[in-house]
Amino acid sequence: MLKRTFDKSKLPSRHVTEGPERAPHRSYLYAMGLSEHEIHQPLIGVATCWNEAAPCNISLNRQAQAVKLGVKAADGTPREFTTITVTDGIAMGHEGMRSSLASREAIADTVELTMRGHCYDAIVGLAGCDKSLPGMMMAMIRLNTPSVFVYGGSILPGRLNGKDVTVQDVFEAVGKHQAGNMTSCELEKLEAVACPSAGACGGQFTANTMACVSEAIGLALMNSSGAPAPYESRDQYAIASGEAVMNLIEKNIRARDIVTLKSLENAARIVACTGGSTNAGLHLPAMAHEAGIEFFLDDVCEIFRDTPYFVDLKPGGAYVAKDLYEAGGVPVVLKELRKAGLLHEDCMTVSGYSLGEELDKIEGEADGRVIHSVENPISTTGGVVGLKGNLAPEGAIVKIAGMSGNQIVFTGPANVFECEQDAFEAVQARNYNEGDVFVIRNEGPSGGPGMREMLATTAALSGQGMGAKVALITDGRFSGATRGFCVGHVGPEAAHGGPIALLKNGDIITLNAIEGTISVDLSDEELAARKADWKGPRETIYASGALWKYAQQVGEVYKGAVTHPGAKAEKHIYMDL
Repeated sequence: MLKRTFDKSKLPSRHVTEGPERAPHRSYLYAMGLSEHEIHQPLIGVATCWNEAAPCNISLNRQAQAVKLGVKAADGTPREFTTITVTDGIAMGHEGMRSSLASREAIADTVELTMRGHCYDAIVGLAGCDKSLPGMMMAMIRLNTPSVFVYGGSILPGRLNGKDVTVQDVFEAVGKHQAGNMTSCELEKLEAVACPSAGACGGQFTANTMACVSEAIGLALMNSSGAPAPYESRDQYAIASGEAVMNLIEKNIRARDIVTLKSLENAARIVACTGGSTNAGLHLPAMAHEAGIEFFLDDVCEIFRDTPYFVDLKPGGAYVAKDLYEAGGVPVVLKELRKAGLLHEDCMTVSGYSLGEELDKIEGEADGRVIHSVENPISTTGGVVGLKGNLAPEGAIVKIAGMSGNQIVFTGPANVFECEQDAFEAVQARNYNEGDVFVIRNEGPSGGPGMREMLATTAALSGQGMGAKVALITDGRFSGATRGFCVGHVGPEAAHGGPIALLKNGDIITLNAIEGTISVDLSDEELAARKADWKGPRETIYASGALWKYAQQVGEVYKGAVTHPGAKAEKHIYMDL
């Protein structure tokens, strides 16, 4: 292969490797076994979220070695480093969940600091679990370096009694067990087989949703997100990603050349048509913020509204990520969107080719089982819907994939809980009525703090057979694995005096996913009177430390719950220092 040479005078690593004054810096690099030639090549950050917290992250270390092979083959010098993750499946249902969303900012911040501190010229970022995907992509956009994203891959489905099972089934089984519909022995058998390999949750929960986004937005190589984590073919995608980032350096294609308003719209399309996680309504605005683009919850939901839902994935549907991959993966889904004129084809991707040029190479077609044709969708609007009204002036979001007809309009009396644990205990004690609208407040980014997901409560309701007979609203979040009429991201949050803070038991709430409305049957005068009597935000136990700091800094949910001013306020680009 022809050796490429790069002009280091225009790359950040010149501050570490070039000239007599950098001799002390080079001595450190020699200490790690680098040759003179390797020191004077571009230095590529290979960032992973590898850890032993959960199966989502456990294979990232192996895949990073493959990325490094690709970088070396294309005349770069890879430098591996790791950052944190908080894995939602482990953190779910207890105080640990408060750390989840805050970890997205910590991941972006620590990757940024590592890249800046060591003056790396580009990044290949590998991530496996929920917040680590947007966190890693946010760092790429913030730094505006040549960047390639690599998803660690999904877990294989477990098998029990001849059926595929996932961790979602285990969460719901807790409710069945508590209701007396499952024995302890049956529960133990299920928990032992539900997660049989490395990889992230297999349904179209947040990890797989954001993995699909990474391809649609152009930051990942086409079809790279699909193969399950244990598949050896993932290593080929990792090697190719290492080679691709060197091509991006050569052509000076940076993250913000790829992440544009058009590519963000493409990303929202893939979420809608796959019935993806409501968390995308939080992460896409946050990624846009890093590029200085205004792309808020309303904008995401506008795209959801006119995008057909045609990929049949759990939790609303029948299949998992492995099935989508075997049916042709994200590229075939994007081809269907293109047929309907719902894709911006001129967007640049990390391959150096446009999205349209990449799709021209794809031969697969919709199988009609996992991927329906766009002309014959499961439903004509997206699997995720935005709601607005006097209960959520800044908006809210609900996943309706798998729901139909009268299931997506709900009116009932408020059953108000001050936190998730109170609601979970009420479900366990059956202290609620069919037709109730559970209101779980004080769970927003600032008021929680941390904007927890509510899978334990919703899964327990499903396990009791009540998932379709009650509704839930919260200023917190719902897991991508949540089913039923569950409205999250209600803004303003209770801690900021939003209408959700003013609700009382028995107030009549109407949720209408057809019209996109969320309202409480109270006059403006009554709401104003209650606001005047409001005693202010509930005190939390987090008076210092990382979560206290997060609560002070975090902004509005509809803007992505971000913690810094973003690209609009920046006075330099890292790559140009």
